[in-house]
Amino acid sequence: MIKETIDKQTDEALYKDFLLGNKEAFNELIIRYRKLLTDFIMYYIKNNDIAEDIAQDSFLYMIINKKEYDFKYSFKTYLYTIAKSRTLNYLKKERKKVYLNDIDLDNTVADMAVEDEVISNFDKEKIKYAIKQLKREYQVIISLYYFQNFKYKEISEIMNISMSKTKMCINRAKKHIRKILKEEHNNDKSGIY
Repeated sequence: MIKETIDKQTDEALYKDFLLGNKEAFNELIIRYRKLLTDFIMYYIKNNDIAEDIAQDSFLYMIINKKEYDFKYSFKTYLYTIAKSRTLNYLKKERKKVYLNDIDLDNTVADMAVEDEVISNFDKEKIKYAIKQLKREYQVIISLYYFQNFKYKEISEIMNISMSKTKMCINRAKKHIRKILKEEHNNDKSGIY
């Protein structure tokens, strides 16, 4: 198969080709999603090597269990669901603390600033600080929504929560961020910092 043809295929078409024995098709899926998936895992684990291992393990799981994929879900949603499950299993096993990855925060912060006028009045460092103050679930959901561009339905499937809870979490996270930023702003004015 010609590289140009593979590049233009949908994820689902590539996966179907993979099921028919085309290994190049699955390699294209890995190329498309390896970095994004590793970045997603980094929201749970602040260790790039471990995040890359879990991402590779997620792809390997799909290769071994290739017939389990249900085409009613997008490939990306299915892949992220597997990665989230594997990441949470790792965290349970290792009992590690969860950190937010600063590198990916820059893009998330920029997207949030455009959407929310209150947030746009603050610099990136303050917004990063505010996001880090959120509980892990909110950090991950904000990342999926703003940085990874998932829709509410996809986020609810990945996080295994209802769509209404997804919307509620995004709104609450934004409110918390606004509150933290306003407190920071007031502290800056009063000369505390």
